[in-house]
Amino acid sequence: MLRPAYPIETERLTLRGFRDSDLGGLYAYQSLPEVARFLYWEPRNLEESRAFLKEKISASTVEKEGDWLVLAVIWRETGDLIGEVNLQWRSREHQQGEIGYIFNPAYHGKGFATEAAEVVLRLGFDGLGLHRVCGRLDGRNAASARVLERLGMRREAHLVQNEIVKGEWSDEVIYAMLRHEWDARPQPRP
Repeated sequence: MLRPAYPIETERLTLRGFRDSDLGGLYAYQSLPEVARFLYWEPRNLEESRAFLKEKISASTVEKEGDWLVLAVIWRETGDLIGEVNLQWRSREHQQGEIGYIFNPAYHGKGFATEAAEVVLRLGFDGLGLHRVCGRLDGRNAASARVLERLGMRREAHLVQNEIVKGEWSDEVIYAMLRHEWDARPQPRP
């Protein structure tokens, strides 16, 4: 089980569970076609975002295999909700997890996704005791691939046209990191 102590602070960000007051910030990015482009869902209207917010609010702990931990990412400088990071406990037996992230494009290119995703990697390895954490993405999403590479994850697979997404064949790329690779990463200087 993983029940993080909130809030989680990084150099520039606060990560915490979602709240009802996050609806405006969540809708601001869920409604954008460029955000939904590489995801399984279409841009969401306000009511759809409200329904998904309820799911996100209930995903603040990981208790069993299959659960997702979903954290709101707040930029402390402005107090704005700028995105979310996720950790799924995929397999208890095989000690596997998966990370994901979605950010408002207004905050792309500033290193926020990498900074926040590093937190969920740490929660997976140190909090859940995972052996392996993967990240899966649409093969066309080069920006997301760069985030995983900056985290030190290695590209393991490129599945060519393995699924139909929004009516067209799509490639899936899989990155992963093992526990010993996480432990061997250079530690930040104090």
